[in-house]
This record gives sequence, C-alpha cells and structure tokens, in this order.
Amino acid sequence: MNTRPKNNDRPDYGNWVSKKLVLGLVILSLASWGLAFLSGWWLLPAVLSLGMAVYFGYARFLFSARGKNIQARIRELVLDHLDWKGEGQVLDIGCGGGALVIELARRHPQARAFGIDSWGPGWEYSRAACERNAQLEGVGERATFRKASASALPFENESLDAVVSNLVFHEVKEIPDKRELVREALRVLRKGGKFAFQDLFLFEGLYGSPAELVEMVHSWGVSRVEFIPTHEAAFIPPALKLPFMVGTLGLIAGEK
Repeated sequence: MNTRPKNNDRPDYGNWVSKKLVLGLVILSLASWGLAFLSGWWLLPAVLSLGMAVYFGYARFLFSARGKNIQARIRELVLDHLDWKGEGQVLDIGCGGGALVIELARRHPQARAFGIDSWGPGWEYSRAACERNAQLEGVGERATFRKASASALPFENESLDAVVSNLVFHEVKEIPDKRELVREALRVLRKGGKFAFQDLFLFEGLYGSPAELVEMVHSWGVSRVEFIPTHEAAFIPPALKLPFMVGTLGLIAGEK
C-alpha cells in the first residue's frame, strides 16, 4: 500500500474561480478606470468591472484551501450522501484535479477509483496534475485518470459499483438536455450500485423541478433516488449563494 511522502510537497486541487478570470477582471477594471478619467462614459463600466473583480477574488478566497475551503466542503457533500461500502470500482465524472477520486481511494483501500475529465483550457486542472496529486496522497496505484466526456463515458453498461459527480453536468456544452448526462452516468452503474451526483439541479431551465427530475430518474429503472437541496448547507456563505455560483446547488443520490 502506498504511503504519503514525508516532504512538504502538497497536492493542488485547483479552484473553481480561475486565477486567469480574476486577473482578467483586474486588468479590465484598471483599464476602465484609466479611460474613465478621460471620459465620463467609462465610469459605469469601471465601477462594474471593479465590483466583479472584488467579488470573484473574494469567491476564489472562499473556495481555496488557504481561505475558507468551501470548495472542499461542498465536494464532501457528495461523499456524505454516497451509501457505498467501498467494494469494487468507482467512477468520478468530471474529476477536475482528482480530489474526489483520490479521497474515495483513500477511504476504501479495496476499491479501484477512476476519474474522467475533458480538462479544458479554462480550468486549473490536467490529467498530469491528477496523477501527481494521487501519488502525493499515496493512492497512485489505485487511482486511474483518462480524458473523456461525460456525454460518452468509456465504460461498458453496468460495469461499475459506484458513480459520483460534482458540479460537472451543467458545463457539458455538447448536450443541451443535461438530464441525458445523468442518464449516461447511470448507464455504467450496475444494478444495485450506488450513486451521488451534485450539480445545479435547482436551475429549472436545465433540469426542470427537483420532483420532475426524481420522477424521471425513477422511470429509467432506478430503484431508489432522493433529492437533497445542498445549497442550504449552513457552511456556504451568502456571497456564494447567488444563482450564478452555487445558489441552485442540489444533489441526487440513491441506488440503481
């Protein structure tokens, strides 16, 4: 069994608010204020860009491990609602920096953990970073990462014992109906397997109402499913409960 390294190296799981976004807003704000001194027409854009830079910089701090670590606590909600004993194979769809995959492998030494992601240029993640994090956390031999889309999972029907996903489905551009991504995730789960998916499930424009979503999932032959309004978690600050952040966060979990 792998052990963690004894040096000061630490895994890096990235941040949902990218550094590029914050720096871009800061540059835009500085440029707008410079133009505002030349023309009053630029005053409103200057104020708006400054407000956005401050907000997203603060959000990045709240999400970060060096700040309030809200990102990790939101991710933990998925594991809290996964009723799985850790036997067999588990998949994380849209694994980002590999945090969920790695934590699952750490908690369940007998399990094999897989993570897939497209690792687009807009995010602070990569396959190499996932593999590095897994090695640093001592689970490199039991955590496997591959590049793939949530719309076409590279696994056979009913081949996995558990499937999880966290804040991914709404980001998949090639599938307009995000409910089809939930269906694809359940396709690879064996009968009796456990699942926990967290996304912006309270955004009715993407998923309909929670009751409608639960009914649809049941209609696919899933034996048990429940909806949990995780956006109500007490640890999430009001500043992050806006609709364009995690204000519509919800979780569906159960057994196929």
